Amino acid sequence: MNEAVDRGLGNGLWGIYHLDREYAREMGDPLRTVIEAPNKMAAEEAAARLGFGEAWAQPIAPDQAQQAQWLPGRRPGHR
Repeated sequence: MNEAVDRGLGNGLWGIYHLDREYAREMGDPLRTVIEAPNKMAAEEAAARLGFGEAWAQPIAPDQAQQAQWLPGRRPGHR
């Protein structure tokens, strides 16, 4: 992952998965959504606000984001 994100200097991409790992395996471990956040806790909190209960965040690469089942809309002018 990006060193700046590791040091808390910026946001990184976090993949949101099912917290229940047994259920996730049965479902094919889908990437539910992608959140841009400074850390794991912030990503999981943001996912909960979007309605993704029982969220488990893992850092992902930008190219993996396209595999998400649902992506939040971008605000106008947002990078």
